[in-house]
Amino acid sequence: MTTQAPPASSGRSGGRAARRAARAAPLAAHLRPVRPGLQGGQYQALTQAGMERIHTAALDALEQIGLADAPESGIAHLTGAGAILGDDGRLRFPPALIEDTLASANREITLFGRDPRHDMTLSGNRVHFGTAGAAVHLVDVLRRDYRECTVQDLHDAARITDVLDNIHFLQRPMVARDIPDNREMDLNTIYACCAGTTKHVGTSFTEPAFVPDAFRMLHLIAGGEDKWRERPFVSNTNCFVVPPMKFATESCQVMERCIEGGMPILLLSAGQAGATAPAPIAGAIVQAIAECLAGLVYVNAVKPGHPAIFGTWPFVSDLRTGAMSGGSGEQALLTAGCAQMHAFYGLPGGAAAGIADAKLPDMQAGWEQMCSNVMAGLSGLNMVYEAAGMHASLLGFCLESLILGDDLIGQALRCVRGIEVDEDAVSLETIRATCLGGPGHYLGSDQTLNRMQTDYVYPALADRLSPKEWNERGKPDLIANAIARKEAILAKPSAARFDTDTDAAIRQAFQIHLPR
Repeated sequence: MTTQAPPASSGRSGGRAARRAARAAPLAAHLRPVRPGLQGGQYQALTQAGMERIHTAALDALEQIGLADAPESGIAHLTGAGAILGDDGRLRFPPALIEDTLASANREITLFGRDPRHDMTLSGNRVHFGTAGAAVHLVDVLRRDYRECTVQDLHDAARITDVLDNIHFLQRPMVARDIPDNREMDLNTIYACCAGTTKHVGTSFTEPAFVPDAFRMLHLIAGGEDKWRERPFVSNTNCFVVPPMKFATESCQVMERCIEGGMPILLLSAGQAGATAPAPIAGAIVQAIAECLAGLVYVNAVKPGHPAIFGTWPFVSDLRTGAMSGGSGEQALLTAGCAQMHAFYGLPGGAAAGIADAKLPDMQAGWEQMCSNVMAGLSGLNMVYEAAGMHASLLGFCLESLILGDDLIGQALRCVRGIEVDEDAVSLETIRATCLGGPGHYLGSDQTLNRMQTDYVYPALADRLSPKEWNERGKPDLIANAIARKEAILAKPSAARFDTDTDAAIRQAFQIHLPR
């Protein structure tokens, strides 16, 4: 009995089927083409001499100019560590104090998630992307309009973040404008974020008096103070300075209480070049470095070795108008330079990228978000804040843009990963087998099938159809697809929601504005 050979086209069809099956099969985390903590550092906006000059200038600024307006408690901590209080009320920092602090500061910290698989190790040039900001408006893409944010919007952003592979953490991106009481707003911010995602959360506090209540809530969520202190899954975004070169008195008091409660600190210096920081990019970096070095001394004076992120966040102004221009090439350079200075000191650091000045997720938003995100990643920035969803120079947040940002950051991360060169990658044997008696193409080769998922990133929503296929499928629209995915995510219960007993205990202790 003879068996008829299959038609030649079946081989190609089988190859396509194999490729589809390979793409559909989930990969282990360590085999994914992109993942949290990829090593950046390939791009260097500053020379070694430039970094050393910035460092020297920052030391001079701290020794000669110093910072004003520290709270009494801060003055006690800082003078106890070696800072000098002048007759003008400014605290000055001898270079030896800065050098001693740098020598003893925490070089590696872990930001925990409620789910351990979302833990992030901050060291070297490991790169992580996430949200941040304090947008007061939500972008309505259908109406092409803005409205005030609500706590439900914040919770929705957390739920969406929880399922996006390339958004690694959630720092509060919106202010819940529907809660006028600041204490309730701060507490509901924590609830809305933590009930929406098991990734690491960053939050802020309006007043020092609100911090103890926040820890009460966090202890309930964690299952006890001991469990919270073992794995603190929320960090404090602390604007401890009011640039130029002044401490923010109440924020410093918040910081002290957060340190006492075991919460990691993001030391955030957010001067605006040409307004509250020098106009030259190097000058803006010098001021941010000086302010964050002072903050690092402060944190270590309160508790040596406490986890602190060196958060140089200088922004750029459009010098024609004074308006912020977060989507500019200058902003991308500023963030890249800050990332290099973090590596210069060997400190875990974070800065802002991915901001769009565009009001909607359009072509302008695309180039603005991609430019700074890629440069931040290539520079090895540990924490890339505001990387997705931010519009109108931080005034508006867009849920659809958050979803599209997951695709965008996936491509940025692929750039960060770079090109591996090993024996299999140079492909000599594969070229030999293909060209000498082989099919003359690589579509069905074992190497292609093995590499198609481990080496290549495929967007979830971006359109790669041919014009013919695009037309046949009804001309799919990117924004419409993002809206559909948003609705599909939000139609399902939050995987991060608290168990019934924990939720009941929180609601009994605090006024929670989200419905059950």
